[in-house]
Amino acid sequence: MDHEIAAEKAASLGRAGDRVKRALQHLAEAEQASPTRNALLKDAAEAVYAYFIQRELCGLRRHHDAIREYQIPREVLARLGAS
Repeated sequence: MDHEIAAEKAASLGRAGDRVKRALQHLAEAEQASPTRNALLKDAAEAVYAYFIQRELCGLRRHHDAIREYQIPREVLARLGAS
């Protein structure tokens, strides 16, 4: 049963990571002056926040590697209260 829980945690983390990738890609594709940029920034911040929570549920408390791996922009991290 423990392995089933671990498998579901890993699958959930993977889905959350996929959402981060999509949200960050949409944000990167948007023009700086685009009227949808603020909404895309909000979506990216929400996706990253959910991903960080899922990581913490998996026992991964430090997010530096994820920030580097996904190349999460400072403007997204600022929305989360990070710098």
